[in-house]
Amino acid sequence: MEVYLVWHTHISEELIGGEDIKLIGVYSSAEGANLAVERAGCLNGFKDHKDGFEVSKSIIDKDEWQDGFVTE
Repeated sequence: MEVYLVWHTHISEELIGGEDIKLIGVYSSAEGANLAVERAGCLNGFKDHKDGFEVSKSIIDKDEWQDGFVTE
């Protein structure tokens, strides 16, 4: 089963770490995800940073990250 995640990333030097990432929601269709972007895009903050939205597709019960990580 596929789902669509809507993310918003706000990048600013004023933020701790330089960015603020928010998961807006998870939707069962690309259409539902795009409608969520439209709704959120009218809200305070988001309406001034509409380029920060991203829709990504994921598969339920599938590991998306299959490698380890290194902290430098």
